[in-house]
Amino acid sequence: MVMTDLLKPEEIKKALDAFAGETFDPKKFFEMIGMKAMSAENVKKVFQVLDVDGSGFIEEEELKFVLKGFSKDGRDLTDAETKAFLTAADKDGDGKIGIDEFEALVHE
Repeated sequence: MVMTDLLKPEEIKKALDAFAGETFDPKKFFEMIGMKAMSAENVKKVFQVLDVDGSGFIEEEELKFVLKGFSKDGRDLTDAETKAFLTAADKDGDGKIGIDEFEALVHE
């Protein structure tokens, strides 16, 4: 499964361009690419693509490369952006994002 099976390539590109600078906002990004309107099942599929190691969680190291999960042209997140993303999504404070936390962030 690849992101373009779930999302429109032109929406991904537009969102990546919007966050080309160091201003990444995960909630706004997910809304721009159409994830906010997705079913929980499809959000789970996106999560599985981003969960590179298949652990059931998106850890901080995977977050840094999250935009590359949407497109090979995506940039790496800065350390500050990665930490902010983790803080926004990690509601139980375990240092990683589970599927429920990810879905809550997307649909917030």
